[in-house]
Amino acid sequence: MRALLFVLFLFLTPALWSVAMAEPPKCAAIEHLSGRYTVCTFDPAKETIRLFGTQTLGVRGATYDQLNTYLLRNGQHMSFAMNGGMYHPDYGPVGLLVESGRETGALNRQDAFGNFFMKPNGVFFIEDGKAGVMETEAYAKAGLSPQEATQSGPMLVIDGKIHPRFLPDATSLQIRNGVGILPDGRVAFAISNDRVRFHDFATLFRDRLQCRNALFLDGSISSLYSPEIRRHDRRAVMGTIIAVVKNLPW
Repeated sequence: MRALLFVLFLFLTPALWSVAMAEPPKCAAIEHLSGRYTVCTFDPAKETIRLFGTQTLGVRGATYDQLNTYLLRNGQHMSFAMNGGMYHPDYGPVGLLVESGRETGALNRQDAFGNFFMKPNGVFFIEDGKAGVMETEAYAKAGLSPQEATQSGPMLVIDGKIHPRFLPDATSLQIRNGVGILPDGRVAFAISNDRVRFHDFATLFRDRLQCRNALFLDGSISSLYSPEIRRHDRRAVMGTIIAVVKNLPW
């Protein structure tokens, strides 16, 4: 069955790319400071944004092809996808993960070493057709019941302010990706095409995209799937995937 679905996926891929190209543009190339970025925006009230972990997909380390095969079983496909948060060596989520209303990873409020624990960290979530990015402690107190959520860290922008530990002259440069909420409520996913520092990446969200809150998703393993711009990072293996899911057009 898996082999048949994979063959079907390969057969349908050109048609799916054609459908994606016929839609209004979602992704744009942006230059900011010394870096080049790809930014893709979606309206959560009109488009289905979902989270998928490896437990749901039944794999140890998920790829975009595996997710599309999973979706094809339900008459769906993805028009966009990005790695969706940090994971343990077994590819399980480090923090909160909610998939279709089911919590498959618990909120993590511990103190430890690493980017995830560079507090404040935070949560990206979808609840009743609205998207949000919220600092972890604020999220814990808010009593939300999201349909989709992923926790990561550090926060890039908190209530309009850059994370206090980001330095404009830092020497750590990585490919990075993150998510923020635009003033009109749309979700902005961004990935750097060059190695950039945290501070520059955060100012992309604050100054160029006008996001009051934005969350770092990961670095080094950052990847993107976007038929619209004919990008498919096939080698990417992830613990969690964020995807925009659509029904097949036939």
